[in-house]
Amino acid sequence: MALLLKLDSRGPVFHTQVRVGLDGRPFSIYKLRSMVPCAEEDGLPRWTYCGDPRVTRLGRLLRASHLDEMPQAINILRGDMSLVGPRPERPELVGLLTAEFSSFPQRHSVRPGLTGLAQVRHCYTTSVADWHQKLDYDLDYVRRATCLTDVRILLATVVEVVRFKGM
Repeated sequence: MALLLKLDSRGPVFHTQVRVGLDGRPFSIYKLRSMVPCAEEDGLPRWTYCGDPRVTRLGRLLRASHLDEMPQAINILRGDMSLVGPRPERPELVGLLTAEFSSFPQRHSVRPGLTGLAQVRHCYTTSVADWHQKLDYDLDYVRRATCLTDVRILLATVVEVVRFKGM
């Protein structure tokens, strides 16, 4: 995969970002790079959208198959994340979303996950407006998480990956 990334576009193979995890603590998340280098060179965080020109050719495949998320196994082993839980967000967006939704910080009462209920039942979020439904799924998971729920989400995730349902 690293060789393909190097052949497809310039830049590093891995991408790290600060995300907000359990109890609101920041941590570095690891991903395979799927965007052009300096995709946010002005420093302002942006949501990715369908057809985003910042996503490389190989990046589209990585995102559709969710293979860009595989380095997050390191985050799971380090204890920053679990397999299932609300996906971690960037600190800048956490501030914005907390201002919009007073219940948003409740997501941080569980460890963030590689996959989650919102990932298998909702689409990618591309704006604050998209977060209404996604937050409902995340908070539903926080309130009702069980081992059986996690198994169901993991099975649904496998289906999503096989069907290339990522962005």
